[in-house]
Amino acid sequence: MSTQIIHIQGMTCMGCVKNVKDSLEALPEVSSATVSLDDGTAILEAAQALPQMMLQQALGDKYTINPNSEVKPIKASKLKQLRPLLIIFAGLLVATALLNYQSFSLKEAMMDFMGLFFLVFGFFKLLDLKGFPEIFAMYDPLAKAFRPYGWAYPFIELTLGTLLLFQIGLVPVFVTTLVLLSITTVGILRSILDKREIRCACLGTWLNLPMTEATLIENAVMIIMAIYMLTQTVVL
Repeated sequence: MSTQIIHIQGMTCMGCVKNVKDSLEALPEVSSATVSLDDGTAILEAAQALPQMMLQQALGDKYTINPNSEVKPIKASKLKQLRPLLIIFAGLLVATALLNYQSFSLKEAMMDFMGLFFLVFGFFKLLDLKGFPEIFAMYDPLAKAFRPYGWAYPFIELTLGTLLLFQIGLVPVFVTTLVLLSITTVGILRSILDKREIRCACLGTWLNLPMTEATLIENAVMIIMAIYMLTQTVVL
């Protein structure tokens, strides 16, 4: 996700501001546009910096992008880019706390968190089942070598989440979680070490998230929880 600022001529009132905002946000590549009448600028949140010609076509003849101003892409901070992921994680923690507030058990809470994690993340992947496998294959070794795995992965997550919440077949579930997330983590680590600027498919393609250390930490936490729960389940 990148932030892009453009300078626009022809805006005279708040109605113009609304028209410009609506026109820019109508572009499928633009997730949001903040338009200011005072300084005649529009700040765009988009998957990538958009060419001036495309933006001008969206605005029509009434408003003109200042030809003397540079259409400048500004890279958003990692914290801002990862805000949706952090919000979802916070929601999962709250939901886990609500499920376990009457009688807290670390084992039960961890199973609930893992189950909710897989259900939520699997659901987001299903929102664009056609686009997800392509992005997933960019860093997951198994998805790259065997494309049907990418198509099946969201359903695997949904199945694991359901089994965890109902506490069915826990040992195979934890082993599967450990194996699959370890494979993905290898690909994530390679991408980070190679400094590849690619999208993270952890929430599918519905949210445009960058591949960062946060994805690595997310997987590491789930792997540690799977190992802990596996040892506890086998011992008991």
